[in-house]
Amino acid sequence: MPDDPTSEVRLLAPAQVGEVLGVSVDEVMALVQEGRLRGYRVGAPARWRIDAASVADYLDDQAEEARRMALWQQSQTASFPELWGTGIVRNPD
Repeated sequence: MPDDPTSEVRLLAPAQVGEVLGVSVDEVMALVQEGRLRGYRVGAPARWRIDAASVADYLDDQAEEARRMALWQQSQTASFPELWGTGIVRNPD
């Protein structure tokens, strides 16, 4: 019998995800609606559950975005002429 690929999916309640991310349940549900988190309605009555792997992916994406923003900030700071030295500025902005 082949392994069921869904057997390894770990589902979290929106409140648990909110606790991990430090946001409210409403913000978690907004992330699900935007497609930034994978959510499923399961059970009877249907309740939302969020795939734990999508939370890890979201956190990785946020860390990468923060890293890129920090690099961009550094590049903007490094483009000030006074940091280049005392020579003539050939192409002023």
